[in-house]
Amino acid sequence: MRRGRECSVAEALEVVGERWSLLALREIMLGERRFNQIAENTGASRDILAARLRKLVDAGVLEKVQYEDHPPRFEYYPTEAGRALQPILLGLMAWGDKYVHQGEPPTLWRHACGAELHAVTICEHCGEPVNAPGTHAIRLGAVH
Repeated sequence: MRRGRECSVAEALEVVGERWSLLALREIMLGERRFNQIAENTGASRDILAARLRKLVDAGVLEKVQYEDHPPRFEYYPTEAGRALQPILLGLMAWGDKYVHQGEPPTLWRHACGAELHAVTICEHCGEPVNAPGTHAIRLGAVH
C-alpha cells in the first residue's frame, strides 16, 4: 500500500482536515461552546458534528466539559493544541476572503492592541514575513 511522503501536514489533516471539523473549530474560536449553537452556525447534521467533535476531543484538540447533569450536556473548549490552530484558521479565513469570497469579508477580528487583525506568518529568527519564494525545505519526509 502506497502511503506517500511522511509529512506533518498529512498527519494534521487526519485530525482537523475535514470541513465540519474546521467549521466546528471556527465556532469554538468565536466563543460558541454548546453543541446546538455549533450545529446551527455550521449547518452540520447532528450525527456528523457529534462524530467530528468526538474525534477532536479524542485527539486532544478540544476538551469536553459537562455543564448539566439531567440530561447530560457538554461544552467544548479548545486545549493548548486547539488554541494553536487559531493562526491556521485565521490564515485560511484570510485566503478565503482574498481568493474565494465575493465582497467584503464576512468576519473581522480585533487584536488585543485594538487594531483590526490581519494575521501574518513571520520567521521567528528574523521577523520577516514568510512567503513561498523566500523559503525552501531543508529536510523532507521519506516516501513510503
